Amino acid sequence: MENEKKSGFFGRLLSGLSKTRKNIANGLSGLFSSKIDEDFYEGLEEILVMADIGMRASEDIISELREKVKELGIKEPEEVRRLLIDIIAGQMNVEDDAYEFEEKGGVVMVIGVNGVGKTTSIGKLASLLKDKGRSVILAAADTFRAGAIDQLAEWSDRAGAVLISQSEGSDPAAVVFDALNAAKSRKADILMIDTAGRLHNKKNLMDELAKINRVTEREMPNARRETFIVLDATTGQNALVQAKQFSEVAPVTGIILTKLDGTAKGGIAIAIAKELSIPVKYIGVGEKIGDLQRFDPKEFAGALFGENSSENT
Repeated sequence: MENEKKSGFFGRLLSGLSKTRKNIANGLSGLFSSKIDEDFYEGLEEILVMADIGMRASEDIISELREKVKELGIKEPEEVRRLLIDIIAGQMNVEDDAYEFEEKGGVVMVIGVNGVGKTTSIGKLASLLKDKGRSVILAAADTFRAGAIDQLAEWSDRAGAVLISQSEGSDPAAVVFDALNAAKSRKADILMIDTAGRLHNKKNLMDELAKINRVTEREMPNARRETFIVLDATTGQNALVQAKQFSEVAPVTGIILTKLDGTAKGGIAIAIAKELSIPVKYIGVGEKIGDLQRFDPKEFAGALFGENSSENT
């Protein structure tokens, strides 16, 4: 059953990255029928940059590719494709302990600007955790945006999670305080906190997140902590800018990348991982509650190039 779900998700990922893959494939078709020379590497780097992989990541990928091609004595351009996928996957490495909180529990704060799918992602992640047998509480600490609490309530119902909320305009830290106490009394495995996405006023956001962190530290000092930023893949380089800005106000430990099913800029996942040294931990490729899964670098790199890498390793 798990393999079927994984296979189904790869199919959606493959479909979702079709626009990005088409752009890459159009460039590679002529390139891989040429020879491996300076023009080949320059053309390949240009294709990667155009896929929103970013200049820094693209340069590093090409540099490593040059070394490996020379080391392995590769002569045919087509042989470079598999090597390129492996190198790109390596650029997005996710550490073994990245998902420890799923098993051991903890407090997860979720940040991100409005419109990126933050509340939706929280609901989907809650559902994924419930499927693993975890008990989940959601804290509606985005008391600023109209309708945010109702939206989270809808997703908590769908995910089978408990929602802790107050009225619109309430102090977010007070909501978190209630949620922490509920999590302790119910012995919940994971508490997820939805926060306001007011990036245009960084001072207010910084103060708010700091207050939430202080309350969490006081009430649950030994809890495992995660801070995930939700980014919209369709915004390309803007997502990278947002990630940089949020990382200035919060210790971001992972990225949830949404809307990969509608973008020609899927390479932004590589750029973010490289530029910020923050791993992409989850990706979303659809609207359904099961359309959020752990990020698999090999599968992602394979999908960019139209290959199911999990079958080729």
